[in-house]
Amino acid sequence: MSSLIAIDEARRRVLAEVRPLGAEAVDLERALGRVLAEELSAPGHVPPFDSSAMDGFALVAGPAAELPVVGESRAGHPYSEVLEKGVAVRISTGAVVPEGADVVVPVERTEDDGERVRVPGLEPGQNIRRAGEDLLAGEVVLRAGTPLGPAELGVAASIGRAQLSCAARPRVALVVTGDELVPPGEPLAPGRIYSSNGFALAGQVERAGAELVSRASAPDTAEGTRQALDAALAGADVVCVSGGVSVGQHDHVRGAMGELGVEERFWGVSLRPGKPTWFGVRDEVLAFGLPGNPVSAMVTFQLFVRPALAALQGADPAARRITAQLDEAVPRNPRREEAVRVRLSGDGALRATPTGPQGSHQLTSMLGADGLALIPAGDGELAAGESVAVELL
Repeated sequence: MSSLIAIDEARRRVLAEVRPLGAEAVDLERALGRVLAEELSAPGHVPPFDSSAMDGFALVAGPAAELPVVGESRAGHPYSEVLEKGVAVRISTGAVVPEGADVVVPVERTEDDGERVRVPGLEPGQNIRRAGEDLLAGEVVLRAGTPLGPAELGVAASIGRAQLSCAARPRVALVVTGDELVPPGEPLAPGRIYSSNGFALAGQVERAGAELVSRASAPDTAEGTRQALDAALAGADVVCVSGGVSVGQHDHVRGAMGELGVEERFWGVSLRPGKPTWFGVRDEVLAFGLPGNPVSAMVTFQLFVRPALAALQGADPAARRITAQLDEAVPRNPRREEAVRVRLSGDGALRATPTGPQGSHQLTSMLGADGLALIPAGDGELAAGESVAVELL
């Protein structure tokens, strides 16, 4: 195995190969989880008119008085006349404040007999939502590269957009290697285990906003591996293969990638778990060789594949990192940085608690994990109370 490189250097090499994908029109109801490929500006004020903040009466401000009720303004049905001083209009929350009115009196502060209403004295402007209080005409509301969540879709709808230009979703092909793997639901023969990587990695693909276009299994043979990778490379923007990337005599991924014209960019990261991670490129297809151990596969996907999928969509590839204090001592690896699965807690200073045993084969260590505590290489241990960087999952 070539010299190990640092996590940040591996990420840098991955992102250096990314060429963002094109854009496509997406209906608003299908845009959740997509990445915006255009800048959105408000074509007009939001809200577009002065409206009432509550149910009550619209009038011209003045001293306490008893006023005739001359009409009603309700949501979607505005009062059409100019309101003169000395009269009131019944008004609903969200309804247009009539022209001439400068205050809304809450209904609970009035006495109303249906035809006349007694109101207290009020200053102008109370209980009125002004046009443009949320957005002014021409104001930029969302920028290209923004992931679209429920709030973003709501804002896009509020400015009248039924369709958005979104980055194309990266097409991802998964290949899982290993003669010992059996699909869930089938009986286990001696020496076999259930295949989990295909399901865990497929979930990470979807969470990253990408499209899973194929999921295949490959035997531990040179020809079987080559055939599976050849098919995966032909129809994807990103290929992820788990297993077969180490130095054993049944590890054929690296050789098959070379035969298929994939140019190696690195092999080996100073990381635990995830040391044998491999990365290469053919034309603009990104190929990742992830370790076969379940935790290693998920961790290296988070650290290297997820940023690539974000960058392909024009989104910020940087993962959110925070600082937390260890709740308990954590052993250090003398040569490699370690990604320890942790739960986060605390209202003020965040505390990071390892999820349990951290073996690369112990997939349950991912359950309930909020992030990866990045433990620097070194001797001894990091004591409880030490501050560590945590990459949020």
